[in-house]
Amino acid sequence: MLEQQTIEKIADELVAAGANRVPVPRLTSRYPEMTVEDSYAVQNVWSRRMQESGRKLVGRKIGLTSKAMQAATGITEPDYGVIFDNMVLENGCTVQWDAYTHPRIEVELAFVLGKPLSGPNCSIFDVLDATEYVVPALEILDSRIEMEGRTIVDTISDNAAMGAMVVGGRPVKVSDVDLRWVAALLYKNQTIEETGVAAGVLNHPAAGVYWLANKLAAHGTTLGAGEIILAGSFTRPMWVHKGDTVHADYGQLGSVTCRFE
Repeated sequence: MLEQQTIEKIADELVAAGANRVPVPRLTSRYPEMTVEDSYAVQNVWSRRMQESGRKLVGRKIGLTSKAMQAATGITEPDYGVIFDNMVLENGCTVQWDAYTHPRIEVELAFVLGKPLSGPNCSIFDVLDATEYVVPALEILDSRIEMEGRTIVDTISDNAAMGAMVVGGRPVKVSDVDLRWVAALLYKNQTIEETGVAAGVLNHPAAGVYWLANKLAAHGTTLGAGEIILAGSFTRPMWVHKGDTVHADYGQLGSVTCRFE
């Protein structure tokens, strides 16, 4: 484990990088002994700094939920980050491209909890029972650490690359739709770029949510009623640039759109 002083120094670097939009050098190149546990410790300090500055924690994001992404990173389980109130954007919004570094878009489902959810023995049935509704979302990936050569340790330290999310479409009860078969068509500037089906997320998009509840239980943390849980992408990340319009068509669940300026 890294010393606490080093962990806090890294977290403060990431706070500054989020403000000045200048990514810091890759952590694993400077601290080759850094572990996944160290990276979550960095994320926790960074999160605390954000809350001390006035941000309110409203949920969590789950990443690396597909086999393809796990194989690419060499890790066999998902990762997670936190969502603050200023990260939740409305459908049809205009996004300032310069507010992010290397922004990319992913297609996801967001679970909004109506009841608290806790581990260590949380199951998919507990998740479905606790969910108030599920709604389409786009995740905007950000990067406060240089991209070249990044590992899972760098990504977790960087709040699992969470930048923001756009929520839209039609909220549905989990009993009203087969979540495994929710599909989406992702367009950029009227051209289709990606397609995906929600079962690509650990065979069921709720699977990552119970994994998260069980993971957090080891640290004495639970998921609260009202929290938003981004369940993981079922498309590859799509690069976006200034002037791009993004549109995700979720069929019967409606659509989510945003424009980068």
